[in-house]
Amino acid sequence: MCGLLGILTANGNAEDFVPALERALPCMRHRGPDDAGTWHDSDAAFGFNRLSIIDIAHSHQPLRWGPEDEPDRYAMTFNGEIYNYVELRKELADLGYKFNTSGDGEPIVVGFHHWGESVVEHLRGMFGIAIWDTKEKKLFLARDQFGIKPLFVATTEQGTVFSSEKKTILEMAKEMNLDLSLDKRAIEHYVDLQYVPEPESLHANIFRLESGCTAIVRPGGKLEQKRYFKPRFPVAQVAKGKEQDLFDRIARVLEDSVEKHMRADVTVGSFLSGGIDSTAIAALAKRHNPDLLTFTTGFEREGYSEVDVAAESAAAIGAEHIVKIVSPEEYAGAIPKIMWYLDDPVADPSLVPLYFVAAEARKHVKVVLSGEGADELFGGYTIYKEPLSLAPFEKIPSPLRKGLGQLSKVLPDGMKGKSLLERGSMTMEERYYGNARSFNFEQMQRVIPWAKRDWDHREVTAPIYVESTGFDPVARMQHLDLFTWMRGDILVKADKINMANSLELRVPFLDKEVFKVAETIPYDLKIANGTTKYALRKALEQIVPPHVLHRKKLGFPVPMRHWLAGDELFGWAQDTINESGTDDIFNKRAVLEMLNEHREGVSDHSRRLWTVLAFMVWHGIFVEHRIDPQIEDRDYPVEL
Repeated sequence: MCGLLGILTANGNAEDFVPALERALPCMRHRGPDDAGTWHDSDAAFGFNRLSIIDIAHSHQPLRWGPEDEPDRYAMTFNGEIYNYVELRKELADLGYKFNTSGDGEPIVVGFHHWGESVVEHLRGMFGIAIWDTKEKKLFLARDQFGIKPLFVATTEQGTVFSSEKKTILEMAKEMNLDLSLDKRAIEHYVDLQYVPEPESLHANIFRLESGCTAIVRPGGKLEQKRYFKPRFPVAQVAKGKEQDLFDRIARVLEDSVEKHMRADVTVGSFLSGGIDSTAIAALAKRHNPDLLTFTTGFEREGYSEVDVAAESAAAIGAEHIVKIVSPEEYAGAIPKIMWYLDDPVADPSLVPLYFVAAEARKHVKVVLSGEGADELFGGYTIYKEPLSLAPFEKIPSPLRKGLGQLSKVLPDGMKGKSLLERGSMTMEERYYGNARSFNFEQMQRVIPWAKRDWDHREVTAPIYVESTGFDPVARMQHLDLFTWMRGDILVKADKINMANSLELRVPFLDKEVFKVAETIPYDLKIANGTTKYALRKALEQIVPPHVLHRKKLGFPVPMRHWLAGDELFGWAQDTINESGTDDIFNKRAVLEMLNEHREGVSDHSRRLWTVLAFMVWHGIFVEHRIDPQIEDRDYPVEL
């Protein structure tokens, strides 16, 4: 796990940008404190921070490689891990290629030489890749299928700059003549959805290469992006009596994925939240590491923690368990630091406990496994059961369904059946926006009066729904979440918050081979017997302890509603709003009214308030340069 930074210049003056690159590189030293390096020729300059996991003594980057007749033809920087690198190395060696290291990076560039851009289809892992071909004069960029690893890009008349973290691009903005204006549409998207959807960032001229995509850039040219990974979720059937065959396939592929994800020259631990996903990963990891350490977090307020269940699970699988308890004071104190690490705000309160449990884990291990992705791949969210309850509405003619929707609007709030009528009157494209939404349009206009009437979630989701035409209803929801909630929230916090602690997080559920099995699960085996992830649960019956098998996953739940109404965070929230220089974005009086309404119990505004507060802290750091995130041991400026 590492951090890459580079520039492909438009005018062949890469040497001029090396000082700026060297100044910006320490901004993400947390991604790779073990080693750093730079390289440049006339067209390109690369920088790298390394967290040494595999082939620790070698595999330095930027990595140079070329065939015997063209030595050093390629320069590569790579962030991530390739879990099938042993098999790839053998395959390419059998074709006659020579290797200079034993790490997982060199097979990528050798594979690029042999297979070209399609090398990504041979990689099993998580990655952000940049390869400069000095002969063909082209830069190749790539991200893994699911978007586990980030890659930010910006292009000006000076050239194209790319990085694992946006803050390094901000640091080079002056040399790049990069306009750092905020994107108001992206702000609307964030306020509504709690995250900034790909490919946007909050800065109008910086974007993200999308998950499952590659790109080619030539000096002075535009970035040409191409999608190589398209989830399909084919309409699948399992013959009666053959269900166990499917369950066995799921168990086998998960065991293989965990075994591959355990490949490292350092100690690997596991997060354990108490739910079925993380427990399954930890139980399988224990088979490969008898001394497995597991980690979880909780809060001082009773009833908001899975600490006891996680400890019970750890005991059942025989793992040594370590717990970090987070106080409200620690929580509030860490928020500026976390927003700095995130690059763009994500309004997910679980970011903070994740930061603390990652910091605790880093005292003991360098790599942890986690259960992210199981819900999206195997149908785990409770909302995925909604198509069953709304199925009768599908038989009603469209005009009558719309009439039911109008009827729902005149029914009193809280009346039984009102929500069912409202949602049943809408198509899935109209009603389902993914797993998070803070504001409806009327609520949004209360806090950002300039919000445009033409905005709703379909601006983000409509193109994704087109791709899922013909999928079963649950698969359509899974497909949407893969491209919105998972890569906008789940994987951003998985990467940024763990990397903030120089800790590599690996996610065995989000594996290309696991997905090949998961996408074949039929509708009736995802949601069955009144539960979610039915096929996965059946596959894990011999792997996870019985007390976990049918338990609802809670992750790291945060008592945000209570804290914002009480003494724990009310004063902090009030000060954050009053001191924020976001008057041109938010109606701060309306936000303060929401805070008071929340404290008085008039309405639960906790999710909406947290969305605004997270943005205000982010703005105070990156735009106003008023808030010091207090990053320890830094040798770069506070003002980015």
